[in-house]
Amino acid sequence: MGRVGIVVDSGADLPDDVATAAGISVVPLTIRFGDEQFLDRVTLSLEDFWHRVASSNYLPSTAAPAPGAFLEVVNNLVADGADSVVIVTLSRRLSASFQSATVAAQECRVGVPVRVVDSQSATMGQGLVALAMAQQAQNGASLDHVVAVGESARERVGVLGMLDSLDHLVKGGRIGGARALVGNLLSIKPLLTVRDGVVGEAGRQRTPTRALTALADVVASEKPLEALYIVHSTSPHLPLLRTLLDQRDLGVPIASAAMGPTIGTHAGPGLIGVAWLRGLPS
Repeated sequence: MGRVGIVVDSGADLPDDVATAAGISVVPLTIRFGDEQFLDRVTLSLEDFWHRVASSNYLPSTAAPAPGAFLEVVNNLVADGADSVVIVTLSRRLSASFQSATVAAQECRVGVPVRVVDSQSATMGQGLVALAMAQQAQNGASLDHVVAVGESARERVGVLGMLDSLDHLVKGGRIGGARALVGNLLSIKPLLTVRDGVVGEAGRQRTPTRALTALADVVASEKPLEALYIVHSTSPHLPLLRTLLDQRDLGVPIASAAMGPTIGTHAGPGLIGVAWLRGLPS
């Protein structure tokens, strides 16, 4: 009997070792800096991505994988023994990845069912949905059960982060330079969330300590948790956030993942946040 293969786009920000251990295949997004084009974490490392973001006056853009990129991975999984495949994508409201994967599923000719699940999230929110499904797939669960687990997990995933600077929002035209200057002088730290598949503001705090304390309090209010990740780019506040989370006795290990381009193009360097999976009701 075969197994269910699990595929994600690189917007999930899954660490390589975590994806490998879970048996998850990753299809890279395309990143564009002006006329230059790269494959996320294949021809452009995260370190180089963040260096370019910090030194550029313009925002990069990202593009979903082409259907053919998804098809290639599906074909490889089937060749390795998968009898069905699920593709878990970035929120369709943030990326065309869902549409591209859907086209790939419709065009697939390898004789196995291919399903597409919209994570309705991003970064490790998407990653946690995929990991929940992969665990079931590794246990030999059926395709329908794996998909049902993913659909349940996406309703229990949360993503919340703190912007360290408003400068990047100016580059993207989301706020004016004067507003950013005042905000930075006052050390205002906006909180961002992914809700209903869209990145939005979730409040503002004065100082990083207040912002990260508020963030940790939100996570604590979600207990019991099944999983928790700190997701960060180049933030100096990683030790502080880890301490604040440790103080709240959350009952799960605190893992970490590097944040990639999908949220990074919106928020810029210095973003730090958390992604969690709330436990099922007892």
